[in-house]
Amino acid sequence: MRSNALGKSTSVEVTNISCHGVWLLAGEQELLMSYDDFPWFRDVPIGKVLNVEEPKPGHFYWPDLDIDLTAEIIAHPERFPLKSK
Repeated sequence: MRSNALGKSTSVEVTNISCHGVWLLAGEQELLMSYDDFPWFRDVPIGKVLNVEEPKPGHFYWPDLDIDLTAEIIAHPERFPLKSK
């Protein structure tokens, strides 16, 4: 008996950290998290920013920082004006 795969394998990685923000590559989509829109990434150790998981497609989690974001929030931060301080 052969089982079918239950879901699509996902992968996400931080591809660049610059003075402007953090670049995230999820599948074939590249997303910029600018420090203006995502300030909690600005002054943390690089290792904590690099430790990102994708528990479901389009949902990203940084366990060391306890931050959850979706691809939609990253692509359109103006639609989600409430920000954690």
